[in-house]
Amino acid sequence: MTVRAVKAIAEADVVAYHSARHGRSIARSIASRYLRAGQVEEALVYPVTTESTDHPGGYRGALEEFYAEASARLAAHLEAGRTVAVLAEGDPLFYGSYMHMHKRLAHRFPTEVIPGVTSVSAAAARLGTPLSEAEEALTVLPGTLPEEELTARLASSDAVAVMKLGRTFPKVRRALERSGRLAEARYVERATMEGERTGLVADVDADSVPYFSVAVLPSKVGAHASRAAEAEAETEADAAGGGEAEGVGAAGEVVVVGTGPAGPLWLTPETRGALAAADDLVGYTTYLDRIPRHDGQRRHGSDNRVEAERAEFALELARRGRRVAVVSGGDPGVFAMATAVVEAASEAPYTEVPVRVLPGVTAANAAAARVGAPLGHDYAVLSLSDRLKPWEVIAERLRAAAAADLVVALYNPGSRDRTWQVGKAREVLLEHRAPDTPVVVARDVGGEGERVHVVRLAELDPAQVDMRTLLIVGSSQTRAQTRARTDGQRTDGARTDGARTSVWTPRRYPEPEQHAEA
Repeated sequence: MTVRAVKAIAEADVVAYHSARHGRSIARSIASRYLRAGQVEEALVYPVTTESTDHPGGYRGALEEFYAEASARLAAHLEAGRTVAVLAEGDPLFYGSYMHMHKRLAHRFPTEVIPGVTSVSAAAARLGTPLSEAEEALTVLPGTLPEEELTARLASSDAVAVMKLGRTFPKVRRALERSGRLAEARYVERATMEGERTGLVADVDADSVPYFSVAVLPSKVGAHASRAAEAEAETEADAAGGGEAEGVGAAGEVVVVGTGPAGPLWLTPETRGALAAADDLVGYTTYLDRIPRHDGQRRHGSDNRVEAERAEFALELARRGRRVAVVSGGDPGVFAMATAVVEAASEAPYTEVPVRVLPGVTAANAAAARVGAPLGHDYAVLSLSDRLKPWEVIAERLRAAAAADLVVALYNPGSRDRTWQVGKAREVLLEHRAPDTPVVVARDVGGEGERVHVVRLAELDPAQVDMRTLLIVGSSQTRAQTRARTDGQRTDGARTDGARTSVWTPRRYPEPEQHAEA
């Protein structure tokens, strides 16, 4: 308890506290030594805790009625000029029952909220480990959340405290396991109080867990730093001529992740978790710069044209026991690093290295969302880069997709060294498409330089297309409609051209006769 809290309790005319129907109050037991003779005690006894109720408004209705009645009791003392101290375990405004009194009384009477030590802070102190360091974010979750939501948030967070265990413990444990974080989860029961217990969540019997317990995922900085030091020692041993380091064969893995088309807003919870858990990050430097930094991790940036070397480097790190995240833009399986890693892992000496691929938001889906639904029906995805396949193959596939009346998403349309492919692709498409077919020209979607506009196929200008641009060419059924002008400002801060054009491809395709007439 704080010195200010002790003083406030001693000076109060009335001391109020919540309790269950058994009458025992943890808050009162903590403050009991500071109570004095002559004080009025108001026991605010919950009508229900976890049991069922026959109240017409159900559980929530019963509690609302209780809070209204309890507030009226305290208001009567305050109106009579008495000072009331409401005891709250932990901090009054942190998942505390007092907040329901506060919302009903603070606007009517002079009120002071004296902060307390939360169970999260107490749990971290009892564990004796940093809760969060440097730029780590601390996430506090109630165990009452749905299991899927718990799993997603656990996977995407740095340090975590999960409150309100008790009956929710089996669900929380499953969520920790599904998110891959059970091994690091610590358990604290009745922190700083009689009956305190600590340990690993994985070792706790679910039937023994009370409501007043917390699951803690502490800071990762120390763990990363420790593994980084081990890696440095292995590297020095290799340099000294010791051959393969002892770490070879340890339980490392490679996780290939996609950052989406831009920065952190496009990361999935699963990807965030994998990036935070990795010891080493491997990728094109531009993509590595998009993702959050975690102290203790090592970053290995390289040029965009060394995919095979990058994949083998990552697999070698994992073979030595490191947890490696290979970073791609967009989705790692769409013209990106997943293929290079999986291919390299199929050959010795990497066949035993575990490899996982986590999906990301690919550029075609991001660009389509900006204008509506141009990919609402069947579509093909092609790369116009002839660096890894001949242009003749590209043209043949483009012609086949156009002849099949598919919407076509074109990746890698141009660069400083490739300036003619867009014009050639336009010629091929016009063999099967009307000149006014809508084309979405999307550059740097999600980035500061985002520009998305819609042009007619016949007017597609190759000079407006570079490596950061994606093109979506409509089918014969794709429609475009110019809507009311806007100020060009979206809620995420990026800008679009003044007039807003919606583009969509209907989900229903016309019958053959109707198509022929069209």
